[in-house]
Amino acid sequence: MQSSFTNRFPWLMSCLLTVAFTIAAGPVVAQVVSVKDPWVRSTVPRQKATAAYMEITAGRASRLLEASSPVAGVVEIHEMRMDKDVMRMRAIPALELPAGQPVALEPGGYHVMLMDLKVQIKDGDKVPISLVVELRNGSRETAQITAVARSPQPASTQGGGHGKSHSH
Repeated sequence: MQSSFTNRFPWLMSCLLTVAFTIAAGPVVAQVVSVKDPWVRSTVPRQKATAAYMEITAGRASRLLEASSPVAGVVEIHEMRMDKDVMRMRAIPALELPAGQPVALEPGGYHVMLMDLKVQIKDGDKVPISLVVELRNGSRETAQITAVARSPQPASTQGGGHGKSHSH
């Protein structure tokens, strides 16, 4: 009976096999990165920039290419590093995510910079952020995260970083 069914409806069997293979392959492609403790620095009225921090772990070697958020007109991936005893911040084209190794985005290091803010971000606000990750084969995945806004810790406990004295 099965052979007559598949002979009469070969397109149905083809569709079922395609769905089965897609479902089986889904978790491998769908979960390229995991994000732990995403947060955004809260702002004061009329402040036009802030930063988002998190820990990203990639299941496979990949890189963070870009980010976006509806609360900001411009979102970039940044790094801070010492250059001749001066802390400098700059946009980077991508952030490497080695397979299985957590990459910290934290004050004084890598972070997601949100500029041209459209709203004030207050403590407790939930800020949606999209992260675009590219795998070594060139395929891309977008991870949707929600970062909770909070006030920064005092500068003495941050290890340097993105204090009020920095301008953009």
